[in-house]
Amino acid sequence: MDDQKAKAPAISDPPPNQTLALEKPKKPPRNKYALACATLASMISILSDGAVMSGASVFIQKYLKINDTQVEILAGIINPFALVGSIAAGRTSDWIGRRYTIIFAAAIFLAGALLMGLAPNYAILMVGRLVAGVGIGYALMIAPVYTAEIAPTSSRGFLTSFPEVFINVGILLGYVSNLAFAKLPDHLNWRIMFCVGAVPPIFVAIAILAMPESPRWLVMQGRLGEAERVLAKTSDTPEEAQLRLLEIKEAAGIPENCNDEVVAVSKKNHGEGVWKDLLLRPTPSVRRILIAAIGLQFFQQASGIDSVVLYSPRVFEKAGLKSDSNSLGATVAVGFMKTAAILVATFLLDRVGRRPLLLSSAGGMVISLVILASSLSVIEHHPHEKLTWAAAMSISTVLTFVGSFSIGLGPIAWVYTSEIFPLRLRAQGASLGTATNRIVSGVISMTFISLYKTITIAGSYFFYAGIAAAGWLFFYFFLPETRGRSLEDMEVLFGKKPEGGEEEKVEAEVVHRGGEDSNAKTEV
Repeated sequence: MDDQKAKAPAISDPPPNQTLALEKPKKPPRNKYALACATLASMISILSDGAVMSGASVFIQKYLKINDTQVEILAGIINPFALVGSIAAGRTSDWIGRRYTIIFAAAIFLAGALLMGLAPNYAILMVGRLVAGVGIGYALMIAPVYTAEIAPTSSRGFLTSFPEVFINVGILLGYVSNLAFAKLPDHLNWRIMFCVGAVPPIFVAIAILAMPESPRWLVMQGRLGEAERVLAKTSDTPEEAQLRLLEIKEAAGIPENCNDEVVAVSKKNHGEGVWKDLLLRPTPSVRRILIAAIGLQFFQQASGIDSVVLYSPRVFEKAGLKSDSNSLGATVAVGFMKTAAILVATFLLDRVGRRPLLLSSAGGMVISLVILASSLSVIEHHPHEKLTWAAAMSISTVLTFVGSFSIGLGPIAWVYTSEIFPLRLRAQGASLGTATNRIVSGVISMTFISLYKTITIAGSYFFYAGIAAAGWLFFYFFLPETRGRSLEDMEVLFGKKPEGGEEEKVEAEVVHRGGEDSNAKTEV
């Protein structure tokens, strides 16, 4: 009897298999190869020259003796041509591939930077802006698409935010170069600011040659063997690589049991017929995806970020910083704030999710813009008084505005747009989002001076605050959470009716899907 009691297992001790079941699965280490590819591809985004133009325009206006309207046109004309570049990039990347499209973008911007830096007059300077604009449009569209297509699901938000990181690094470097070269003679300083921008495209074009092509583009071309090898390098596990390949083949209309090195594919996989499926006869889910992408990109720019990035010296002058060196020094602080905030965002996108960051970001922007406008209004109504507190408040809220933008709306507009379109529509769908971004950016940058002369600079920022508030409502009611979803699963997600508080439902579905994916990996 005593022997039987000794052999009986203790009731409090759980069975060994139950203990294992309760253990939390370890997160796989970050894929270093995918990280390197995303970093190199995203470096093309550093080419955006808005910050350079913000400082260079001060000296260009003095040297070429142009008026404020000509400055507005010079600053903003780059955006309509970025629109041309972004739309062309969608078709180009479906035709020659994502990787060579990045190289093509670098070559175009290199030519534009040299034209701007060596321009003998306003007309040639304008031509350089046009050429550079096309290159920027290509870069803004292709970098997020390539990164989203090569990144594993577990770190897609982190890696796809890299293009925005490098946009902010470019802005910071532009502000620093403005400050560094400001003391040179007026016939030389702005030229060097532009010519320095010709260096990164050369490095980027060479570095891109070491990168693989997007596995999703390779599958669309029927090059299954190459795609499988790229996925093996860029996935967290071999099982995930096989699962991703199966999902991509299904999305491309290739049978799952087809394992040939190269297979024949439909012409539609080369980009034909995409515009009809996007604009003329979209399914309900594709229509919602298109509205989400265009709306997100619209509100990203319509909330007035370019009024700060391009015209921050003028804003700081209105706030009381009268000397060029002081205002340019303050713009460097703007660049540091934007860069620091985007670095924080990169680590939160896959942990917190898109929606919480987006809503917090838009809310912070609304509050910052209202306080900024109120402070500038006080300064405008007391022109002969030195209101130090109001000036300090204006400068502080400019920093909180750009920080709020960069921790959410800035990177998420690109992350979200690049991940929600179905495979066959992704490149040209993302190009429509980028085109919207550039159109609105062009309107803001080409009208800001005229706007603040008409309704005052305080009135301008109250106006932008209203738009940002409308954007918050759009994000809350229309954009579902995409964290944890595979790219091939987005069309199903957007086929559901939009409801407020949708992130909780999606979070539960992601957990459920995680279990399904684990089973699928075991079967593979």
